[in-house]
Amino acid sequence: MYSKTTHGIKVTAKPEYLKKDSSPDEGKFLWLYTITIENFNSHSVQLLRRKWLITDEQGMSFVIEGDGVIGEQPVIKPGEGYKYLSGTPLSTPSGMMMGTYFLVNDSGEMLEVDIPPFSLDSPYHTKMLN
Repeated sequence: MYSKTTHGIKVTAKPEYLKKDSSPDEGKFLWLYTITIENFNSHSVQLLRRKWLITDEQGMSFVIEGDGVIGEQPVIKPGEGYKYLSGTPLSTPSGMMMGTYFLVNDSGEMLEVDIPPFSLDSPYHTKMLN
């Protein structure tokens, strides 16, 4: 697992290679990742937007931006968390992801919260990050 805390918000990522859904011979590698967002502040926050940077093992990068996550803009109360599952395909056996969540607190203050870099590793390549 990979974790980082920014502005009292802890983001933890746990990637998992989907062997049964991947086709290495066709250059199709799929990962599922679980994200947990925990609020250690004394105020609620709402996740408004996300920005991901996904890089494959050949250094090809692409950015994914959008409102909320998985179609939601969750409000996370003090001491609570929010967990979701998502996934990504790559055409190479490994890569990495990192990004930023854009949240707003009860006072209207905008917060940029780091999503820790995490490695997408299949059995067909060595780990990029530990």
